[in-house]
Amino acid sequence: MRDEPFCFWHAPETAEDAAEARRLGGLHRRKKRTVSAIYGFGGLRTTDDQLALLETTVIETMALENSISRNRAVANMVSIAAKLRETGELEERIEALELATASSRRDGGTGGRDGGLLGE
Repeated sequence: MRDEPFCFWHAPETAEDAAEARRLGGLHRRKKRTVSAIYGFGGLRTTDDQLALLETTVIETMALENSISRNRAVANMVSIAAKLRETGELEERIEALELATASSRRDGGTGGRDGGLLGE
């Protein structure tokens, strides 16, 4: 609100709209907490979180009446699950390699072995 003495939240002419926006924001936060609690949803930050949500979605979808659309959705979710598992395995392998590399650097590049020059 350029060239106005007050911002949206404090302007008298937008007080009703601001109150409604606050009310809707509160409803959204409560709904988010409720849905999270019902489904045990903790977010999508990790591969495990993503797989957990996908598993819940598959269960809910499988409970629907059998149809071509439902079966396509389930097939798509199986494909997504395979990709998530692959991603998770790659994350684990990269983490192991990074740990091994860090360990090798701490050991002077020998990886803990007597890898010095011949004749030492």
